[in-house]
Amino acid sequence: MEKPFWFDRGLETPSVSADIVVDGVSIHYATWGEVGNPGVVLVHGSNAHLEWWRFVAPLLADQFRVVALDSSGNGDSGWRERYSGEVLAKEVWEVCQAAELGPRPFVVGHSFGGFVVLEVGHHYGEQLGGVIFMDFTTAPPEQYVEWGLRAEREGVKPNRGTRIYADRGQALGRFRYVPEQPLTHPCVRDYIADKSLRPVDGGWTWKFDPALFDHLEMGIEQRDKFAAMACRAAVILGEDSADEGAFYADHMAAITAGKLPIFKVPGTHHHLMFDDPVAVAMALKGVLTAWRAEDGAADIRAALDHTLENPPCRK
Repeated sequence: MEKPFWFDRGLETPSVSADIVVDGVSIHYATWGEVGNPGVVLVHGSNAHLEWWRFVAPLLADQFRVVALDSSGNGDSGWRERYSGEVLAKEVWEVCQAAELGPRPFVVGHSFGGFVVLEVGHHYGEQLGGVIFMDFTTAPPEQYVEWGLRAEREGVKPNRGTRIYADRGQALGRFRYVPEQPLTHPCVRDYIADKSLRPVDGGWTWKFDPALFDHLEMGIEQRDKFAAMACRAAVILGEDSADEGAFYADHMAAITAGKLPIFKVPGTHHHLMFDDPVAVAMALKGVLTAWRAEDGAADIRAALDHTLENPPCRK
């Protein structure tokens, strides 16, 4: 199958990798675009990593300073003894500063990353330009189901072991999207699988920390944290997503008088950036540039008024 143009562009567009320490744990991130452009940070979901954004970030970098991070317990970042929404939000905020995103950065979170950016909005909302939830929604409290606190809910004992594969090819063959979805671009699946493995004694295993949800409480108050956020928000969904965390867009519309920007990217599933990164990037650009125009409305009006002061000469 021929690779789409954006696949090679994503791999060929240069990015700069770096690491910072947040509360004693190394956090890995990559940047695209020029310092001084409006800033946007991209946050991946659970058992994932920053490469989820590899084919989206370059399509934003012509107008934005972009950073994607590996949250602790994922990718090439370190692991914590215990995780919390507050510390995951702090990682995002400190990466924004280290990556020089400038004032009032925009924050985008996919899937579990939507919970993370909800926490960013909760703790840092007044300092943000806005939050975009991607295939993540907040449920009404009466329908909320806790994903975290596995040690308490299921009585599981802490276990940080993941299956070790003696052969790298065997491990790659076991890689699956969660939830599973139609394989639109095998080249993307293969690339993401390759970036999800790490070498260990005896072979290869996955990069994510299997204990991430043992003590992390996502919390029944998500709806109220959203309602209290001191910044703008929008929701972008995969049209055919099968992820239960994306099923409450109607509720979010209802509690925002039907005015919250909510829309679906046609023909995409939960991992919509793997189905159609061009559409995803343009959806993000549409929201972000509209927010920038809203913030700069007075400047736009002043510039237009200045234009009108110099009418064209008619001959």
